[in-house]
Amino acid sequence: MPKPIKRTPGLPTREQILDFISASPTPAGKREIARAFGLTAQDKILLKALLKDMADEGLIDSAPGRAFHKLGGLPKVTVLRIADVDDSGTAWAVPERWEAETPAPKLRVRERKQGALGVGDRILARTEEAGKGWIAHPMKTLPKGEELVLGVLRQEGATLWLQGVEKKERREFQVSDAGAAQVGDLVLAEKAGRPPRITVRVTQVLGDPFAPRSFSLIAIHKLGIPDVFSAETLEEAVRVAALPLGDKREDLRHLPIVAIDPADARDHDDAVWAAPDDDPSNDGGWKAIVAIADVSFYVRPGSSLDREARRRGNSVYFPDRVVPMLPESLSAEMCSLKEGVDRAALVCHLQVSKGGALKSWRFTRAVVRIAANLAYEDAQAMVDAAMLPSRSREGLGEGPATPTADAGLSPPPTPPASGRGELLHALLPLWGCWKALSKARAARAPLDLDLPERRVVLDEKGRILSVAPRERLDAHKLIEDYMIAANVAAAKALEAKKAPVMYRVHEQPSREKLVALKDYLKTYGIEFALGQVVRPKTFNQILDKVIDSDARPQIMEQVLRTQTQAYYASANMGHFGLALGSYGHFTSPIRRYADLIVHRSLVAAYELGPGGLTEGEAATMERIGESISMLERRAMEAERDTIDRYVAAFLSEKVGEVLETRITGVTNFGFFATVEGIGGDGLMPVRDLGGEYFRFDEASRTLVGEHSGTVFASGQKLPLRLAEANPVSGALRFEMVEGRGAAPERETRGKGPARVIKRRGRPANIRHQGKKR
Repeated sequence: MPKPIKRTPGLPTREQILDFISASPTPAGKREIARAFGLTAQDKILLKALLKDMADEGLIDSAPGRAFHKLGGLPKVTVLRIADVDDSGTAWAVPERWEAETPAPKLRVRERKQGALGVGDRILARTEEAGKGWIAHPMKTLPKGEELVLGVLRQEGATLWLQGVEKKERREFQVSDAGAAQVGDLVLAEKAGRPPRITVRVTQVLGDPFAPRSFSLIAIHKLGIPDVFSAETLEEAVRVAALPLGDKREDLRHLPIVAIDPADARDHDDAVWAAPDDDPSNDGGWKAIVAIADVSFYVRPGSSLDREARRRGNSVYFPDRVVPMLPESLSAEMCSLKEGVDRAALVCHLQVSKGGALKSWRFTRAVVRIAANLAYEDAQAMVDAAMLPSRSREGLGEGPATPTADAGLSPPPTPPASGRGELLHALLPLWGCWKALSKARAARAPLDLDLPERRVVLDEKGRILSVAPRERLDAHKLIEDYMIAANVAAAKALEAKKAPVMYRVHEQPSREKLVALKDYLKTYGIEFALGQVVRPKTFNQILDKVIDSDARPQIMEQVLRTQTQAYYASANMGHFGLALGSYGHFTSPIRRYADLIVHRSLVAAYELGPGGLTEGEAATMERIGESISMLERRAMEAERDTIDRYVAAFLSEKVGEVLETRITGVTNFGFFATVEGIGGDGLMPVRDLGGEYFRFDEASRTLVGEHSGTVFASGQKLPLRLAEANPVSGALRFEMVEGRGAAPERETRGKGPARVIKRRGRPANIRHQGKKR
């Protein structure tokens, strides 16, 4: 029997128990494990429950403490997670724990009742190898609960408790082992025991939860985002960064290609160039180049870099840091298109008609030397300054304010002999070609939702300087339209080659959501016919009907909620929002694995050299699409939650102040409001609205005072007092300014007589202040 292990008291983890069992020459029971880990009498009770869980999960044999299998293999009985349910209703599962370096197997689940299992469900199953594949025979369904809890330690008497950081987390867990953690620390803890006696033991101390740089750390650990690269991956990144570019690349270093990005961009994976087309068959048209970092040259299929990139799926961007998909020696250096240095690029050559249509395209591997890395604001300022003389002439009746695409947007005839003048020679044709692309965009009529994006500005110590909406300039729209054009060209080029495509799919809204939108719009007096063919411009026309500027943001938000969520797939279902039939992501391979797959497919289809898509990747495109779609949603949640925490921290100094807010959502338990110009949703509980009953109208999503007729509805502006701002959870809570029993009056939406709320929907009565009905 192995000697006792020196360690801090407390329940061991599953991995520690399995390591001990594997090292034991004889079957190890509960007594031997308890002795080896120096467990107390209380810990032994928890150990018994943990061993039972491990037996249920197939990690150990049902004989007490006996090793059932070695880590890294597929055991005969194990825990599986449902990863997919195909069109025929067949469920496919993967092992929840997989330590081998080879890809985890995918098992076909043989259900007794098809359709009982869904994606994300956990099962204990008996595994069976059948031919070239595996079959799983479910034994029982397991809870979905997470083993790890992220929270803050607090003390009550002699007992330590862990309060979770989730907004909705109301339960606290007793701490059985705090390790070196102190009261007030942000920690990661592991659950132990069985309900109702679940305790936690601290496994990692993360520091001060109120430190600004902790906010992103909370999201990273809460959602399990990998943020450390292995030594093998880092060494490989350094090694491949030294690869010679070779002499078979197209040399585009003579062209003034520019990269236009946010001022705080951490990487630069796209750059653009345009000029009037000298092809007689494209009179008044343009030729353009979209140069993208050639990541596929450095990150080869099956490499350590590739495995890690697929595991991450994408880079995750926070106000204070980025968790990159690739090591910084590639993402921020060798792959990043930096000014004045030679870089490998996969280039999309476009021919654009004067009406903005894509006439032709081709793809090459090239070497580029970026003329300048410009911030959006700087590029916009330079172009605006160049337009100023013509605007002045228009004021005197001498010409148009802005040169049009038909005029060519040629550079000024005598630009200053400086770098600025040379950049104008590059920027003005870019604007000219964009004017043509914008014509095609207008004709296509994609979904036009101008929803503001919040920007958190930090100082050098990570403290918050400001939180405000990002300004959207023409420079933003320009880059967006060039990227869309290149993405369309990539998808269509692969289709023409009959090569695999990782499509970016956005399906049209479901009828259920359209019905809900119809009911919502009716409360504003806007008619919406369900029988019509719904296109993106249908929603644009709805917004055009909104005369009330205060209502427009909320109707826009409701239109957004009506849309489906975009995802990646190998089957083309079109992109509804962009009004495009074929669309893939090609322009951001530094930060998105989907784009890297598209690059590899282009390299293989056009025979551009090493790093092309393999047969194995082509055969598993659908599975890759599902995985990166899930990882994208995880990244979006992490970024959104972190912004909420920064906003709560920014507003924490304003607790007690009256702020101008707008109602963003109404439920039967209250309404949510956001602070105008800053963001951050906070709850106004229905119990604090006053001494009367409030009725919730499901169709119009309103709360109505039964006696006063006071209405609280989405889009309504009202002053509220900030009662609480919790930076750790990102939660806000508001109070009425007038105090309990008073609420602001609100005009009825639309024209005509006021609505009779009781006749709408199936209202839910809400009781307050102990009144009896």
